[in-house]
Amino acid sequence: MSKYYCLIAGLPNIALDDSKLAYTVSGFREELDGILTRKDKRFIDLFFLKFDNANLIQFLKNPEAEPDGRGVISLGDYRAALRALRDEEAIPKATEKRLPAYVVDFLRLYLQSEEKGEAMESVSWYDRLAALYYAYAMKCGNQFVGDWFELNLNINNMLAAITCRKHGLDKAGYIVGTNEVANALRTSNARDFGLGDTVEYLPDLQRVAEETDLMAREKKIDLLKWGWLEENTFFKTFDIESVFAYILKLEMIERWVTLDKTTGEKTFREIVGAMKKGSENALDEFKRNNER
Repeated sequence: MSKYYCLIAGLPNIALDDSKLAYTVSGFREELDGILTRKDKRFIDLFFLKFDNANLIQFLKNPEAEPDGRGVISLGDYRAALRALRDEEAIPKATEKRLPAYVVDFLRLYLQSEEKGEAMESVSWYDRLAALYYAYAMKCGNQFVGDWFELNLNINNMLAAITCRKHGLDKAGYIVGTNEVANALRTSNARDFGLGDTVEYLPDLQRVAEETDLMAREKKIDLLKWGWLEENTFFKTFDIESVFAYILKLEMIERWVTLDKTTGEKTFREIVGAMKKGSENALDEFKRNNER
């Protein structure tokens, strides 16, 4: 396993409440070019695929929309893959090499739905893509990286389930994935969804879900994740796990430094107001604002 002594030793110390960025996420990625082994670079690329996921959903809704520059898959590759799949032809080899397998699987599902005349609904399709993405990432071959993606899957699913129960919505349609936690959330009506003995951070999430201040809730979720990263990299100081954790922490800080508090509070009030009216669109909005 590769060690990154010089890289790690030269990184500035960071904390979640930092008001300035040591690096941008994109800048740190550039810093890693030429330093990481090819195998370890794959794990960093996994993180950035979430921006490609958002770009893909946006592209399917509006092919002319400007993509997020943090993604690495070009719109040309999406177009080439869609065209080949529609024509029942092989995807060009160069394009297929640049597309993760789960993206091709998703495009096939999308085209099947398109043939049936089903509408493009961004949230439900993002859920389908997210389920494929998490399953792909959790099988990446690195225990820490796989566990990180499963942690995020579980947190998002548990918060969605708690919110559904609180507002009388059907939780089954909002749970993503098929791991043990997802299956328990879909089927259990117990207060702890039958997960009290297996998910140690569930009580923390239940308290977070009761938080009415959007900013405080978001900060508590990030603190939970930050603590998980600290605990799980304690003995991996100079390994790829610590590099991966550093970029995750940078993203949290970057989001907080650029977050507009007024906009955040306005969005939260709108979500709560919609939930009180029993609108299912409320949970869709909740999930968009809690997507990691």
